Amino acid sequence: MDELNDEKNSKDEQLEAFRVDDKGKKLTTNQGLKVSEDEFSLKAGVRGPTLMEDFHFREKLTHFDHERIPERVVHARGFGVHGEFQLYKNMEKYTRAKFLQDTSKKTPIFVRFSTVNGARGSADTVRDARGFATKFYTEEGNYDLVGNNIPVFFIQDAIKFPDLVHSFKPEPDNDIPQASTAHDTFWDFVANNQESAHMIMWIMSDRAIPRSFRMMEGFGVHTFRLVNDQGVAHFVKFHWKPALGTHSFVWDEARKLTGIDPDYHRNDLWGAIEKGFYPEFELGVQILAEEDEFSLGFDILDATKIWPEEDIPVTIIGKMTLNRNVDNFFAETEQAAFHLGNVVPGIDFTNDPLLQGRLFSYLDTQLIRLGGPNFHEIPINRPVVPFHNNQRDGYHRQTINLGKVNYHRNSLAGNTPEPASVEEGGYASYQEKVEGVKIRARSESFSDHFSQATLFWNSMSPPEKMHIIDAFSFELEKVKSDSVKKQVVDMFANVSLELATAFAKNIGVNPPKGGGSTITKSSPALSQENTTKSEKTRKVAVILTDGFNGPEVKYVLDRLVNEGMMPEIISENIGTVQGTDGFNVKVDHTFLTAKSVLFDAVYMIRGSYNNKMFNKDAAYFIDEAFSHYKPIGATGEGIKWLEVNHFVGKPGVISETDITKFVPEFVEAIAAHRFWQRMLV
Repeated sequence: MDELNDEKNSKDEQLEAFRVDDKGKKLTTNQGLKVSEDEFSLKAGVRGPTLMEDFHFREKLTHFDHERIPERVVHARGFGVHGEFQLYKNMEKYTRAKFLQDTSKKTPIFVRFSTVNGARGSADTVRDARGFATKFYTEEGNYDLVGNNIPVFFIQDAIKFPDLVHSFKPEPDNDIPQASTAHDTFWDFVANNQESAHMIMWIMSDRAIPRSFRMMEGFGVHTFRLVNDQGVAHFVKFHWKPALGTHSFVWDEARKLTGIDPDYHRNDLWGAIEKGFYPEFELGVQILAEEDEFSLGFDILDATKIWPEEDIPVTIIGKMTLNRNVDNFFAETEQAAFHLGNVVPGIDFTNDPLLQGRLFSYLDTQLIRLGGPNFHEIPINRPVVPFHNNQRDGYHRQTINLGKVNYHRNSLAGNTPEPASVEEGGYASYQEKVEGVKIRARSESFSDHFSQATLFWNSMSPPEKMHIIDAFSFELEKVKSDSVKKQVVDMFANVSLELATAFAKNIGVNPPKGGGSTITKSSPALSQENTTKSEKTRKVAVILTDGFNGPEVKYVLDRLVNEGMMPEIISENIGTVQGTDGFNVKVDHTFLTAKSVLFDAVYMIRGSYNNKMFNKDAAYFIDEAFSHYKPIGATGEGIKWLEVNHFVGKPGVISETDITKFVPEFVEAIAAHRFWQRMLV
């Protein structure tokens, strides 16, 4: 495997054999026959019927009729990207997985981000959990870490998964609503399956409307095992920590983006990589010794529970860099097949009943979606190491196996392919002692549904709590059943009486008479207020018209770019806008296509004395950005605009007249992301 150790990306080299560039080539059929006409079918006379012998027409239409494959039942709306993973810290103490031992090696990876609920054509910025699936192309085979941007799940046992999905999908009588949980059946499920309480708190929080795929955490969700060369196992939770921090939209902003740019997250990720702003995520692990399995006060096999980071710190062990967009969306992103059962030696499962069900469901799903058992031969899914076994035939088989032997054991082929010993790299399942009576039941240790939901609430900052109340209010106002509304209010009174009372009032339901929680513990790691703050890759709307101060604006723009930000110019017309001292800039947008929700900050320089519509649009643009708590800066004549709207002196509004002081203050404001203090002014 020496070829895997050099700087070349082994997966990219493998994919190169399948790439085809049609540019400059002659048109052919799928059989390689050059065709002379591709606009008219073969007919009996110019107005006659099309003839059955027109093989080119039949091939072209038949292929078109069969181009679509079934979309994923969940996570249908996804976007994939290539990259590499490099280890910081040798983990051989805990695992025999080679890609977690060699700090000099770069392991190729493919990541697919997704929404869970909506269909393929739904919008990116809906309130939803996000999928965060990573395929490692390791020297021991493919390893898939298939997680979400939320560390817990709705249910504890996979047998309820069909019920959960049926409840949050569009209602079956009218197929409404799309990509939304704001309807009766979902909240009826929640109220009658109270194990969902913790997950619902995350979904109602800002975590469910991330600013970018590049700015959201990823979690393995389940408790897994790491097993070392001595056969010693430790429990583990996996985390992806974004280098840019964890940031979100405000709800009004997210809703508007579904109409203005339903592909916002796709555009954001694609554009960042094309510009060379490669997203980075650090891989962290929480590790627990087997003898401490019952030391945390809850069952670690319960997928509705987190391990608080203050109790078990996250150790950062490596970094993933996403550095290449796909060549073809269908061939790579849509045909990518992830499966929790794709593991390598040193990584194993636990008895988490949700995990156990996913181990069945993911493989079963690929069979119907990709047309048979050979989906592992599709280039994006193919491991970078050879595969040898006695599996044969089936739809879309590409491998041409030599010889007559397709069974084990055998003598005709010298009993090959033969199993590899553990010393030779063979996978051996962890030998856990298991005993018990067959029973359809759940351990009593899974019965606490509210304490960690309360922990989450206690950990939120005041603005985050307000957003959660607003989210419950929005969702439940859409629910038609008064009974369901009341059940939800009473359920979440067990999480927080303050929370339940607040949204009960907003939706016209009597406040709960009982409930409340005595839990006071919090976990600061859960609040996005405590995340990394960075100005890197932030988009800044720059509003100006002819006659602006050229040297001053050049100074600001140069420094914004040098700090890793992306300023985009908005003016009256597409073309060039002219400043003083011969400094001109290319216009990127007018207000027809540029809306404040597409940007992280606004820099106002100069309006137009003659264009009333432009001035009106500029005023609305700045006012909306202010209402979304975004940083706003102004220099020169732009300061007058902020004075007219009484924005000067408000939190996050930078109007320093000394340009050398303005830039660092504005950059610092952009890094802060939002200024929630405006809620109080």
